[in-house]
Amino acid sequence: MAFPTAVNSQVTDAVTQSNVSVVGNAPATAMGALYQTMGQAAGLAAQNAVTAQQQSQTISAATTTLAVKTLLGDSAPTTGGV
Repeated sequence: MAFPTAVNSQVTDAVTQSNVSVVGNAPATAMGALYQTMGQAAGLAAQNAVTAQQQSQTISAATTTLAVKTLLGDSAPTTGGV
């Protein structure tokens, strides 16, 4: 307990206990925030991988279409898409 002051000792004890509680809970709160951030980052990484795979598949399909078209003798590129 703090040294005697003009403030009620119960008030100073309550404030001190509240401060100790906040300082004691800080590491757990920080770890919770870290876990949430890590989870979000992992989710975004997976989402970006899926998007990249989809874009690669689209480019592959367009390339295959153009190659088949060339092999069949239609060498003129189409305008406005494949």
